[in-house]
Order: sequence, then C-alpha cells, then structure tokens
Amino acid sequence: MGNKEKVIAVIDMKSFYSYVECVDRGLDPFKTPLVVVDKERSVNTIILSVTPYLKSKGIPSRLRLKELPKGIDYVYAVPRMQRYIDVSTQIMSTILDFVSSEDLHVYSIDEAFIDLTTYLEYYKKSPKEIVQMIIDKIKEETGCMATAGIGDNFFLSKVALDIYAKKEPDGIAIMHKSDVKKKLWPITPLVKIWGIGPRLELRLNNLGIFTVEQLAKSNREFMRQKFGIMGDQLVDCANGIDETDIREQYVPKEKSFSIGQTLFKDYSVKEAKTVIEELVDDLALRMRNEKYKTEVVSLAVMYSGNKGGFSRQMSLLAKTDDTKVLKDAIFDIYDKFVIDKPIRKLYVSFGKLSKYTNHEQLSLFMDEKEMRDDHNLQLMTDQLHNKYGKDIIVRASSLLDESTAKIRHSYIGGHRK
Repeated sequence: MGNKEKVIAVIDMKSFYSYVECVDRGLDPFKTPLVVVDKERSVNTIILSVTPYLKSKGIPSRLRLKELPKGIDYVYAVPRMQRYIDVSTQIMSTILDFVSSEDLHVYSIDEAFIDLTTYLEYYKKSPKEIVQMIIDKIKEETGCMATAGIGDNFFLSKVALDIYAKKEPDGIAIMHKSDVKKKLWPITPLVKIWGIGPRLELRLNNLGIFTVEQLAKSNREFMRQKFGIMGDQLVDCANGIDETDIREQYVPKEKSFSIGQTLFKDYSVKEAKTVIEELVDDLALRMRNEKYKTEVVSLAVMYSGNKGGFSRQMSLLAKTDDTKVLKDAIFDIYDKFVIDKPIRKLYVSFGKLSKYTNHEQLSLFMDEKEMRDDHNLQLMTDQLHNKYGKDIIVRASSLLDESTAKIRHSYIGGHRK
C-alpha cells in the first residue's frame, strides 16, 4: 500500500435497538415514542434505547425508567438481544459485500470501522460515495438507518461521527488532519471526545486542561509523568495523529465473528446446506487466522419474501476452531428448526471467543490422534488458502450449481489479487 494516505470510515446504526423494534412492528421511528425497556422490572431499570422521535423531544438515549418525562403515550418494547445480534450480523454481512473482512473492524453491535484506502480506485468513487452506497444497501436489506464519519485515521473518523455527523443532512461527516484546528480543538467538554470518560476528564480539568486545543498544546514530558504512555496518546489524538492500523485494531466492546449472504435466488432446504457449509469454511478460516476459538455458534435463516425465518444458537461442549465440529453444530441447528420454504438469506456467527492457549481441552468423544491429524490438515489447508487464495482448494460441493463460494470470494476480495 506504500505511503498512500489512509481513509477510514466508521458506520453507526441510528438508535439501533429501538429502530429494529420499530421496523419489526411496521412503525416509523421518527414518529413513534418507543423505548426499549422491560417496564415490569424496577423503576431504576435502564432504558437501552429510544427512538429518534423521542431524541428530538430532548430525551437522552440512556436514562432510567423513572426518568422518562410524563405525558407521552410510550410504546414499550422488551429488549430482544438475540434479535439485535441477528440484525447486526446481517448488517456486517452487507458491509462485507463491499469490502474484504481484513478491512472491516466490528467495534460494537451497532458500529464498525472500515479501511476504505484501497477501495477508492476500485470503485472509482469518493469515500463519501462509497459510504453512502453501503448505508443505502443496509437500509434496503434491514430497514435500519446509519450515520457515518470519515477521516484520515480511526480517531478523526470517530470524532466526525460523534460530533458532526448528526448535524449533516445526509448523516455523513468528514474530518481531515487539516481540519484539526478548526473542528477538533474547540470541542468542549472533553468528555465528548472518544476515549475520554468522566474520570479522565476530571483529572485533565484539575490540570487546567478544558479544551482539546489545551490538550494538544500540553507539554509531552509533563503528560507522560501524569498519565504514562497514555499521556503521549492523548497529545497525539488532540493533534489529529493516530497511527493505528485496522489489522491491529482497537479492542472491541463485543467480540464475535459473523458472515452471511443474501442468495442470488430462492434456495431449497437442501441447496442452502451447500452455502451454509461454505460460510462455515470461510468463517472458521478467519477465526483460525486470528488465533481464536469459539464456544457458541449461531445460525439465522430468512425465508423468501420476508415470510419469517429463525435464529438459534448452540453452546459447544468445549471451545474449538475445528471446521468439522463447527459445521456439525450449525447443521444440528439447521436440521432442527428449518421448514420447507424457499430460503433467501443465511447468517452464521461464532461468539464467546477466546485466544489460543498452550493448554487446550481435548474432546472426550474423539480420538486424540484423529483430532490432531484433522487440525494439522486444516492448518495446512489454511496456509494454502492464505497464500494462493480461497479457491485454490475447494469442496467438491463448490462445483454444484447452488454453490456461491467462488462468486462470493471474487466479489469481496477479487480486486486485491
């Protein structure tokens, strides 16, 4: 990639939980006073989300049930976390229709960073045009609305999103390093800035630092003495400097891997199994490449014509990265819950992830040598896929008409070859 200037975008789903609840109910989030909370619990229960309509009335996105203003005929929605995870999986899968997984960093259930640097030439579009394309597709696929920030690095894109996107008619804001003095330095209070919480803000205030400009002009040695390595990072960010690479990535709020596909046509129950197998292959490869194992697998199936579907998860007996074990678990879910209807969308996800350790638990139900041989074979296959591309070795089923692996691999990452 050489010295090419970075272009980072961050996409955030607008009032995510309440928006999903409105879409599922056929309600307009901009006209409906819906709150996501279990009102049968204590009055001190935290409301997880309110609609844009309620935000326009000055009601914050996070408050306690007892703090809701009186005189409004609220629509109450009990939180459905699995549903929100399913929609999030669908959204991230939609983003992967436009960029490679290596250039996507899922930061939370409703927010993701994208490195657009290499895609400007590929799409022959501006960063804003590419982001608009992605946002429009998310709206088309899920009914949900997104806002976005675009910047020369992670930090500037996040500031553009958090501070300026809501002020833009199209919900997309841009911040370059040349905008730092005009757009970044005047921001106050400091708690508005990504990464500065109330405690850190108080410590900075006690040092006489109340604006980003004051932080940017702080003495580095003094800041190191007070905050250690974070002191350098604070001064850098206040000057619009952030060298983080998307492959190093910020620590996410939630960690899971997901993949999905909107099929090119209606698939039968039998045909869809071929695609599911291919999705598990790709996701397991990604998980092994990043040195993770999973303890929970999920499958979501959507039937054609928006005629329902299902989403289920299964806890595994032990954490694993073994493709065969993962595939068997996913097919257990599929065979148990699928009904004979045309299928149009498929989503697979792995959750409750943990990094490799030197002491891995062996299965009580498999021969140890067989497990190690299978694992070594998978690692050898991974090496070939990583070196020569995912299509260098494919399952025999990938030659079937219903297979989508080669098309999907070419579409997502073909421009890098």
